[in-house]
Amino acid sequence: MLKKNRLTFLILIAMILGVATGYVVHTNSSPEFIGSFGKNIRLLTTVFLRLVQMIIAPLVFCTLVVGIAKLGDLKTVGRVGGKALLWFVTASLASLLLGLLLVNFFQPGAVINLSTADASGAKDLIGKTQEFSLDKFVEHVIPKSMFEAMANNEILQLVVFSIFFGVATASLGEYTKGLVKALDAAAHVILKMVGYVMSFAPLGVFGAIAAVVATKGLEVFKFYSVYMLYFLIGIALLWALLLLVGYLVLKRKLPELLQRIAQPLLIAFSTTSSEAVFPKLTNELERFGCKDKIVSFILPLGYSFNLDGSMMYMTFASLAIAQAYHVQLDTATQLTMLLVLMLTSKGIAGVPRASLVVVTATCAMFKIPPEGIALILPIDHFCDMFRTATNVLGNALATSVVSKWEGELENGLAEQKFA
Repeated sequence: MLKKNRLTFLILIAMILGVATGYVVHTNSSPEFIGSFGKNIRLLTTVFLRLVQMIIAPLVFCTLVVGIAKLGDLKTVGRVGGKALLWFVTASLASLLLGLLLVNFFQPGAVINLSTADASGAKDLIGKTQEFSLDKFVEHVIPKSMFEAMANNEILQLVVFSIFFGVATASLGEYTKGLVKALDAAAHVILKMVGYVMSFAPLGVFGAIAAVVATKGLEVFKFYSVYMLYFLIGIALLWALLLLVGYLVLKRKLPELLQRIAQPLLIAFSTTSSEAVFPKLTNELERFGCKDKIVSFILPLGYSFNLDGSMMYMTFASLAIAQAYHVQLDTATQLTMLLVLMLTSKGIAGVPRASLVVVTATCAMFKIPPEGIALILPIDHFCDMFRTATNVLGNALATSVVSKWEGELENGLAEQKFA
């Protein structure tokens, strides 16, 4: 427990030092040095994220296959998967609808300052919009090679392959018992590696915060304070909704769950990466009392189908851009946009700035100037911190709730098991 609190304390210190260092560089350096500093200090974050990414693919494969195999017959797999999809679809629609309602109520696009647009960043994102055409979307979902999917950390492709592999393994019964045991052992070895990788988290946090503050400065908050405030109100309401539903199912165990996932939430918040906490979140949910077979099955699915914070932001940002350009969209068009976002948002876990790519593509589809993405780029990093933490909360709740529905939620496991 002391070690866990120590890491959390170091991450908080790293965040404060990152803001201070970035501000000093931004106010006392030439533009050339600021550019160089931002690029170099961000390498700390790159190191941390690459260390995490190296264990994501084998962990997803091992845990998902083992989880399906331990569920036993295909009837159980279908039942648990059905309950998970019920949560995912409901939570996704609620998130998208909440973003739509709030953006229409607050009209955040009216306060966006057109002169603060980040045109160079927008040009890069607009060039990526073709990735989300229908044919590219299918390619993004269906793997042609397991090894290519692993090499590129394509989470959704890995999930698809692992489900097929796991179902085939479960159907063979006793014949594959040795294989399941070996994959289970491999998963625990990788989880042991998590502890080593997490030691680099404070450095990754420091690099991420220092780079963005050095480049953008604190003035970005002044220009976008109202936009940010409206977005945070939306995030707060989404958290309240998720926690309310979580409490109705988990009852008194909800505070314990929040305590367990506090550190993964903090790391996700400060690094803006859900991927960075996937192994740690797996560890903590099992300690909380979720059966490993449920965690191994639900959590990887959630990373592809249940990104609540990102979905709320997609409707919020898309319609805010439309408001900034005075593009009028009737209710039917907005609901159509919601359904389009519901489809195109799947499988974006681990794709850098994927929410913005989806927003850019959606704007182009609905005749909203796609270059409008430049209006929200300066503040996007800070919005991303909150939506990433929300994604982690949503997946932790989904896994815990499905565990409870299945009668597989026990008292917390002993710390020694993962020591």
